[in-house]
Amino acid sequence: MAVEIKSKIVSYSVKKAVQEAPLADENPLTVRIPSRPEGTLEAVSEKISYVGAEGRKKVYLLVSFMPVEGVLDGKRVVIERPVEFFFPSGQLSSEHQWITATMRSLSLAARGGYVTQAVADLRKVAWDKGLVRCGMNRWGKPMFHDSEVAAIAWSIQQILYRRGFLDQDGNQVPVEELVRRYAHRLTHGHPWQPPTPEEEAQAEKQAKAAVADEKGDGPTVVGHCPECRGELIMMDGCPTCYAGCGWSKCG
Repeated sequence: MAVEIKSKIVSYSVKKAVQEAPLADENPLTVRIPSRPEGTLEAVSEKISYVGAEGRKKVYLLVSFMPVEGVLDGKRVVIERPVEFFFPSGQLSSEHQWITATMRSLSLAARGGYVTQAVADLRKVAWDKGLVRCGMNRWGKPMFHDSEVAAIAWSIQQILYRRGFLDQDGNQVPVEELVRRYAHRLTHGHPWQPPTPEEEAQAEKQAKAAVADEKGDGPTVVGHCPECRGELIMMDGCPTCYAGCGWSKCG
């Protein structure tokens, strides 16, 4: 609507735009997801094989993922989170119904934002039927777990590690890195991939070289570890693995 000005204009001012209030931070790792969203989710199917007191067993697990939004330092960000763990029925006898129950609990934990701690707690479960062998460690040695529950929990951690959600030891990857990894996925069309053994060895070698440059001459190498082929150094008068696998000639 036009307004006619009949009086003399003596001054004027420019109205400033109203600035929007900054967004409150909302950690996408802990955003609660009320329920599984409708439609299709990307999922990873994994066959898990383990050997225990009752012989060798194989089970299949499905882990679904979805993008989750949050606010970091006032900016909207997106990460990928696991939201559903599924154990197809009919794989084992009824005495293993605990697996299905555990998957339901993990799904609730995933949507609640504390799945990392929930899986870590499952790795502490022990039973009285002896150790269960499942998987290989980073040095190619068999892994032994305190129960079937712990073995399957370790396998789940490895699934989440290969997806980029956890590190190789089952620890939570920082949210800033998760944001970068999801952005990498959108840019390159595929998820972040864990480094190959050769890349890890090269990175470890570079890290040791950097430490040696800072400290000058490093410890004297006296051989190679029979477990992981890393370097042995003298520690408290005993050849000890410098690579960190824990092997020591003195036990």
